Amino acid sequence: MFWSFNLSSNAALVQHLVESKFLTNQRAIKAMNATSRSFYCPLSPYMDSPQSIGYGVTISAPHMHATALQELEPVLQPGCSALDIGSGSGYLVAAMARMVAPNGTVKGIEHIPQLVETSKKNLLKDINHDEVLMEMYKEKRLQINVGDGRMGTSEDEKFDAIHVGASASELPQKLVDQLKSPGKILIPIGTYSQNIYLIEKNEQGKISKRTLFPVRYVPLTDSPDDSSDY
Repeated sequence: MFWSFNLSSNAALVQHLVESKFLTNQRAIKAMNATSRSFYCPLSPYMDSPQSIGYGVTISAPHMHATALQELEPVLQPGCSALDIGSGSGYLVAAMARMVAPNGTVKGIEHIPQLVETSKKNLLKDINHDEVLMEMYKEKRLQINVGDGRMGTSEDEKFDAIHVGASASELPQKLVDQLKSPGKILIPIGTYSQNIYLIEKNEQGKISKRTLFPVRYVPLTDSPDDSSDY
């Protein structure tokens, strides 16, 4: 199992992901090296498995974060906009922000208010000495808010990249509508049997779907209450 490894540092974890071929893109590697999991995961931060972060929620396994950054990298270029639904600990919000900086925008949506407050504290600890990301945060181009991820953001805005950290029984049309042309969504779809899919919208607005691999996530419609994200 990929998550049987318990490494001693963030650098060792990233190197493990590189050696396991989950990470090959240099920009994704750089983002994960710069975003220490220790700020976002109090227990066993360098183990490649989901870990509890309270409120019945888990932070995704590192190889799932690596997959997200790797697959979405073409639309996580400097100046791009990204949306993380079910942002949990805030880890992926920070990693994506490092990829779209200095002029990009990243928004996280999480439906548990207490977790939103915790994730904001995690984020600020992480970016405290990063002038670029702190400027993004002050300008509200880097933020985490309470909301229903099924509905996307309340504002009339579109994103280059959308990551969904909980499963949907089918692709939510609201998220497709909030995706730019071109743009990409990474989302787990299914009920008992789930797969991670990469959804792509081309410049003409045509949608295509590519299956990556089987997963098990808690659903978007419910509060998580057991292990997920592998």
